Amino acid sequence: MTAAQVIDGKAFAAGLRARIADAVPAFKAATSRAPGLAVVLVGDDPASAVYVGSKGKATIAAGMESFEHRLPATASQAEVEALLRQLNSDDAVDGILLQLPLPGHLDEQAAVATIDPDKDVDGLTPVSAGRLALGIAGMVPCTPYGCLLLLQDRLGDLSGKDAIVVGRSILVGKPMGQLQLGANCTVTMAHSRTKDLPDLVRRADIVVAAVGRPEMVKGDWIKPGAVVIDVGINRLPPAGGAAKGRLVGDVDYDSVAAVADAITPVPGGVGPMTIACLLRNTLVAAHRRAGLADPEGF
Repeated sequence: MTAAQVIDGKAFAAGLRARIADAVPAFKAATSRAPGLAVVLVGDDPASAVYVGSKGKATIAAGMESFEHRLPATASQAEVEALLRQLNSDDAVDGILLQLPLPGHLDEQAAVATIDPDKDVDGLTPVSAGRLALGIAGMVPCTPYGCLLLLQDRLGDLSGKDAIVVGRSILVGKPMGQLQLGANCTVTMAHSRTKDLPDLVRRADIVVAAVGRPEMVKGDWIKPGAVVIDVGINRLPPAGGAAKGRLVGDVDYDSVAAVADAITPVPGGVGPMTIACLLRNTLVAAHRRAGLADPEGF
């Protein structure tokens, strides 16, 4: 059997971002303003600061307005929620993203719930989750939506496919299952404590691994010809005198690639799709808030 084809998320994301940038001028012409994305960072976590910077650059590159708000790590729950409510009422802001994790003394769930669901471009508020479960138009979490786009690009119509999601997080696993149900897949939701997990995975045409365990899914778990989406990103301990350990996903890439039809690499697979889908959500939210039809092709 030939090795699996690599699903190039980086290239797909670049194309999506270009299409979003091409759609922005029409929105500006209709509303006399650009779509606006506000990102809130609480504290000085280095990784979060890098992510926020990347999101800001991508927003500006797409022709949108980028609003960055930083609060100190000592900020109170009331201060965080007051800023979010201020952004809810700001007509220049179409999307609000609260960078997680928050400092330990803050209640993340309560803070996220403060965000206007129509501006919830991360798709994490209870209202957004409810809309997704009910099949009502709303904001969808960026990473699972990016996975869905990659699957549809590879497979076309997903109707009738047997899919399994390994992982049950509110960020990826649960919404991924809902999205695949919406695309008429038959979906199994599994996790690290699922009984006979390899046997369940072996039945699936589509495997989405988002369990947070390095290289957990092995090649002998995979049905020949399956499509595998690896959401995990884990850094292994340094070996052989290296300063840093290598990045791996939740899938044992080499053994799985020998069996699967197609697979996303780590890095360069799902990761680039997240920011691209954040921009997509901002564009869609802006259209809906302006009373315009959703932009075509998104």
